[in-house]
Amino acid sequence: MSTSAVVIAIDAGTTGIRSRAVFADGRPSVSAYQEFTQYFPTPGWVEHDANEIWNAVHETLSTVIAQVNLPISAIGITNQRETVVAWDKLTGKPYGKAIVWQDRRTADRCAELASELPLVRTKSGLVLDPYFSGSKMEWLLVHGNVPVTSNLALGTIDSWIVWNLTQGASFVTDASNASRTMLFDITTMQWSTELCSLFGVPMHALPTVVPSSGRAGVTTATAGIPAGIPISGIAGDQQAALFGQACFQTGSSKNTYGTGSFVLMNVGTTCPPPTEGMLTTVAWDLGTGETTYALEGAIFVTGSAIQWLRDGINIIDHASQIGPLAESVPNSGGVVVVPAFTGLGSPWWDPYARGAILGITRGTTSAHIARAVVESIAYQTRDVVDAMSSAAGVSVTDMRVDGGAAVMNILLQLQANQLGVNVLRPRELETTAMGAAYLAGLAEGVWPSLQSVTDAWQLDQQFAPALCGSESNDYELWKRAVSRSLQWARD
Repeated sequence: MSTSAVVIAIDAGTTGIRSRAVFADGRPSVSAYQEFTQYFPTPGWVEHDANEIWNAVHETLSTVIAQVNLPISAIGITNQRETVVAWDKLTGKPYGKAIVWQDRRTADRCAELASELPLVRTKSGLVLDPYFSGSKMEWLLVHGNVPVTSNLALGTIDSWIVWNLTQGASFVTDASNASRTMLFDITTMQWSTELCSLFGVPMHALPTVVPSSGRAGVTTATAGIPAGIPISGIAGDQQAALFGQACFQTGSSKNTYGTGSFVLMNVGTTCPPPTEGMLTTVAWDLGTGETTYALEGAIFVTGSAIQWLRDGINIIDHASQIGPLAESVPNSGGVVVVPAFTGLGSPWWDPYARGAILGITRGTTSAHIARAVVESIAYQTRDVVDAMSSAAGVSVTDMRVDGGAAVMNILLQLQANQLGVNVLRPRELETTAMGAAYLAGLAEGVWPSLQSVTDAWQLDQQFAPALCGSESNDYELWKRAVSRSLQWARD
C-alpha cells in the first residue's frame, strides 16, 4: 500500500455533490460540498439540472485538488442511481432536465407492462417500477422531445460525470449502475436487446459497461482539474456503501440511512433467481471475471422525511434536532407516520401509496410526530430485512449502518430492537465515498487487496437489542397504518 497516495471520491448524491480526498496513510480527509436544486414541476415528478450537477462536481473537485496540493492517484465516482440524463454528444448539452430516481411519472406505463414482469425479473433482477431508469428513458424519448440520432447519449449520473471529466472521451457506466436501468441482463452482463426493445431504447445511445474497479478514463484539463488523473472506480451509491463497509463475505449486510434507505446483502458470485419483494442487483465487478451479486431492499423515504419535518411543516430548524426531539418523549403517543411520499418500495412496490399520519389526538405534539418519523425508519428497515431473510433463507447476523441518520443513537437502538440483532456503526460514516475511493485505489494499487480494505474498517459503537414488550405491538400498529396508505393515489 502506498502510504503517501491520495484518492478523491466524487459522491454525487440526490441533493448535493461531495468531493473527498482519502489518504492511504489514514490522515484526516479533505472535502468540499455543494447542494443543487430540486425541481418538482408537478406532483410525483422530481427533476435535476444536469449542468448544475456537473458545475457542482467541477467546483468541489477543483477545490479539493487545490487543498490537497499533492498528485492524485485516482478518482472514484459514486452516484445516485437510476436518475437519467439525455444529452447530445456533439454539443454536450442536455435535453431538458434529468429525471430523478424518486420520480413517479411512469407509474401507469409500468402498470401497462405488467404482463412483461417475468421477462424483467429474469433478465434484470428488478421489478416493473418507475424507480428504475428504463421507463424514464422511454418517457424522455416519447414525451421529452429527445431526438434519436447517432449522437444521442442516455446515461445515469456516473456516465454524465465521466463524460464531462474526460470531455467526451469516455462514455461509460459500470456494471452496478447498469444493473439499475432495467435494460441490463445481469446474468450475461450485457445490455439486453429484449429489454431495450420493450422500452424502445436505442442500444447505440447507451454507454459502454466497464468494471466497477478498473481504469475507465482519464481527466482532461479544465480549470482547477489537471489532465491525466485516472478515473478508476465507479459504483452506484448503495453498492459503494456495501463495499466501503467491507461486506465481502456472503451474507454480510449493510443499511445506508440517506435520502432513502437501502439494505443490501452480499449473496456471492452466483446470480440468485428472482426473489419476491426483493431486488437482485450487481454489487460490483472487480474486473476479475467474476461478478458479485446482492439482494437489495429499497426504501424510498427515510432521511427525506426528516427534511420534510424541517422544510415542509417546520417542526425542526435543522436536521440535527430530530434525535433530541424524538428522545424527549418516551414513545410516539400512538402516532404512526407512513412516509410514502413517493410510493412505497420494498417489499410493497406500490407506486400509488401515499404518506399518512395516523393516531393524532389533542395530546399529540411535534415531539410525538418527530419520534414517529424516526420509528418509521426502523420499521421500514424491519419490513425489508424480514422479507429478505425469508426469501433468501438466510438470517441477518448483524447490520452495519452508515449515512447521515446513523449518528442518531435513538434510531440505531430502535433498529436493533426491531431486528433483534446487533447494529454496528463504524467510525467512518461516509462509507459510500470510501467505497468509491477503495474501488479506484484497488485498480491503481493504492490498496493492494480486499483484506487491506477490511483492515481499514473500524467500529465506533455497537447497539444490542433490548426489546421492550410494547414494541411488538407498535410494529403491528405500523403494519396497520401501512395497509391504509397502499393504493391511495390509484385513481
